[in-house]
Amino acid sequence: MNSLPDSAFKVLEILERSPGPISGETISNELGISRSAVWKHIKELQGMGYEIFSSQKEGYKLTRTSNKLLPYEVHKKLKTQFIGKKMRYLDSTPSTIWVGKQMSAEGDVSKIHGMVIIAEEQTGGVGRMGRAWVSPAGGIWITIVLKPHVPVDHIFMITMAGSIAVARAIRKEFDLGALIKWPNDIFIGNKKVAGLLLELAAEADTVHYCLLGIGIDVNVPLTQFTSTMQKDITSICAEVGHEVDRASFLARILKEFENHYLLIEGGEYEAIIREWKSLSSTLENRVQIRTLKNTFEGEAIDIDEFGALIIRKDNGKLERVIAGDCYHQ
Repeated sequence: MNSLPDSAFKVLEILERSPGPISGETISNELGISRSAVWKHIKELQGMGYEIFSSQKEGYKLTRTSNKLLPYEVHKKLKTQFIGKKMRYLDSTPSTIWVGKQMSAEGDVSKIHGMVIIAEEQTGGVGRMGRAWVSPAGGIWITIVLKPHVPVDHIFMITMAGSIAVARAIRKEFDLGALIKWPNDIFIGNKKVAGLLLELAAEADTVHYCLLGIGIDVNVPLTQFTSTMQKDITSICAEVGHEVDRASFLARILKEFENHYLLIEGGEYEAIIREWKSLSSTLENRVQIRTLKNTFEGEAIDIDEFGALIIRKDNGKLERVIAGDCYHQ
């Protein structure tokens, strides 16, 4: 699902493969549309951020591709079987998870299994425990809609697969040492660059749908954040020193996620846990845990088969943490 008519993208395809300027007449003949329709599509493409030179004498020439995270641009680089084959693109929305909930409630989720909802910005982004999540333009703000064939007690592994996918993609694409901080944040050094959130609708042992929200500060200047936040947050462009290609980065994340998701559906839980542990910044660290009931400290020694963090407290007792905030000390 693109936010532009297909014919505009057909015009774009002609511009992309043309080595020099091409006349409106040539485009209109090739597509069987009027020259005024060509002009209208050029205007639409320019509105989407494509830089197109135009002159009455020479015609049109694409001089710069859009820096928006358009499905058309992601699909050119996407190598998945089903994740992201369908996309819904929004310029601005309160939250992609909220859009995913609406779509899942309205129709047959199995028909949109693997759909990726993309927003250029979120005005009401939500993090864990309902906290606000600042999601300005330039980031990757997506929700993946899933109808998983996974036992309810292993659904948490979908978040693990997402965390592994984001950390791996950052490492491969930008050569940055991204690690996973329990339960579902991605850090570069001691600063957060991404977070994940899983919402599901289930009853008894049936999962109706899962929504995996992923938020990554990619081409977000740190000046977008308050000075207090800047101490704890980074972005990909701040780490590498320049803006990066979000479309090819997202295509890599979706491929990594699909690979790991298929492992979970195949019951390869051990492989997921092993890889998650190898990318964990939390294990073997001294941490403070804050849950709704209490706060305690100790060493994070393991993660069990249900995604719970095992803490060895200072008195030697082991504590199993299913949900809570984890602070490295």
